Amino acid sequence: MRRPDFEQFLKVVRREEPERPVMFEIGLNGRLIERFADAGLDPDWRGTAENAYRISAWANLGYDYCRVVGSTFGFPAGERDKLSSISLNEGAIIGDRREFEAYDWPDPEAADYSSLEDPPLPDGMKLVAWGPGGVLENVVRLVGFERLCYMVADDPELTDDIFEAVGSRLVRYYELCAGYEAAGALMANDDWGFKTQTMLAPRDMRRYVVPWHRRIVAAIHSAGKPALLHCCGNLDAVMEDIIETIGYDAKHSFEDAICPVEDAYERWGDRIAILGGIDVDFLCRAEEAEITTRSRAMLDRAAGRGGYALGSGNSVPEYVPDEGYLAMRQAALEGY
Repeated sequence: MRRPDFEQFLKVVRREEPERPVMFEIGLNGRLIERFADAGLDPDWRGTAENAYRISAWANLGYDYCRVVGSTFGFPAGERDKLSSISLNEGAIIGDRREFEAYDWPDPEAADYSSLEDPPLPDGMKLVAWGPGGVLENVVRLVGFERLCYMVADDPELTDDIFEAVGSRLVRYYELCAGYEAAGALMANDDWGFKTQTMLAPRDMRRYVVPWHRRIVAAIHSAGKPALLHCCGNLDAVMEDIIETIGYDAKHSFEDAICPVEDAYERWGDRIAILGGIDVDFLCRAEEAEITTRSRAMLDRAAGRGGYALGSGNSVPEYVPDEGYLAMRQAALEGY
């Protein structure tokens, strides 16, 4: 164990070199939480009990923060089958102007933000609050991906209105989250791409998605806090938008089949902090020694340059062997 020190994470986000290796994840599976949470805490994962339980596990694993959802705010949509691969068309409920106007748009002001109110944080630790999905993700969830593609061409005015309805509410959500002292940083989580390209054409990303993320980042920065982006997919066509137009401080989610984190760090690490990146498939398949070696090499690559925190390329779900995750973690904790 080592003591949390959120200032070390902030150094990474500022593209400075931290005083010791920093780790970053957006999600840890329940098996790891149960294995590393403090004994005697209530494992009932609801409300403040969930926070105390989860926070203790993240602290015990060596993180300087715990990632939480900021509130109960979200955009209700139809049910999707979560026992199999999830279709980007399943559960959609808005297909025309009438359905758009009939939708009961949620009010972020009415949500419960108690997870950010005086959480049981160890000294030196903060929360990283992320959203109930992102701008594009929620529009896809409400409209369906295929239908959205047709709507962009056939009814751009309705498309504008739907993105405005989602984006404006997410801006307010982040304004509210950023007002809590416990939230040391805020993260937008919005997958934009497939393996080979963005989900919408770059020109459409710049019309419908980029402006709302720019406002989200401005809201976070106005509170004096860093804005982080978790975004999957091939984003080559819009990385300049992410860095220059929107102004995110750090980027998370990397995949070897798209752009290995080593390459991402060399391409963009002098302009935006790079978080995680040790490929999830690699964590599942590689030998423990290989995982530790690659993780240590990534930390060595950033030594003297800064702007990097070690972690998985996406998250640590149930199918990642504990041994693979812990082999990665070992590289960050050696000597500390």
